Amino acid sequence: MSKIHTTAIIDKSCDIHPSVEIGAYTVIGPNVTIGEDTVIGPHVVITSDCEIGKKNKIYQFASLAEIPQDKKYEGEDCKLIIGSGNTIREYCTINRGTRAGGKSITRVGNNNWIMAYVHIAHDCVVGDYNVMSNATSLAGHVEMGNNIVLAGYVLIHQFCRIGNYSFAGMGAALNQDLPPYLLATGSFAKTHGLNREGLRRNNFDQQTINALHKAYKLIFRSSNNPTNTKELEALSKDFEEVSILLNFIEKSDRGVIQSSKQDE
Repeated sequence: MSKIHTTAIIDKSCDIHPSVEIGAYTVIGPNVTIGEDTVIGPHVVITSDCEIGKKNKIYQFASLAEIPQDKKYEGEDCKLIIGSGNTIREYCTINRGTRAGGKSITRVGNNNWIMAYVHIAHDCVVGDYNVMSNATSLAGHVEMGNNIVLAGYVLIHQFCRIGNYSFAGMGAALNQDLPPYLLATGSFAKTHGLNREGLRRNNFDQQTINALHKAYKLIFRSSNNPTNTKELEALSKDFEEVSILLNFIEKSDRGVIQSSKQDE
């Protein structure tokens, strides 16, 4: 028995695994592939040129793989690639990539929890195990790592990077990079120390958390001097996480958001 509702409209070029469920009045355009055990609700639109992996759950009224909201887009071939195990809730919009300034691909990884009304714009790269709360929006070319939590109504400026295990509080607006392991709030956002709760939930030991806290203080809360540099070098040799933090900051093109005077 088919798991595709009789009212669904699906282009003949699509490659859809027999186990996929597709709800009523969903429309799927050309050149779409969907992996096994993915469930697509009613009234979903997947425009074209999209790869969707296994065991995703896509809820009603989501719009995937529509053309970019970018005036530079001129109809060139572009694509949306979504991994496996993702939950994509109602009214989410995820656009395809662009050739101008991008790699023609928007990419979403695995096991992400993407809540209602989230927007992921053209050429974004989203990693794995992230939580994006209601109405959070990523502008074009944003790069998200893994195990990140973005609270409701968070706004990310184009070309920003969001580091692993970081947290942005409700309504935060980020116009620069958010380094890994840190917590940020406000508009425009400032750091407020480590994302301690997130680190504990992800089984970081207390010694590592203490080392990251010390590195944070040396980077954001102390004037630069040779002593600070030597301390950071020593910490980075002993703790890979500190090395990751320093490397992220060093490679930031937009600069990283600064600390609040009221942080820990």
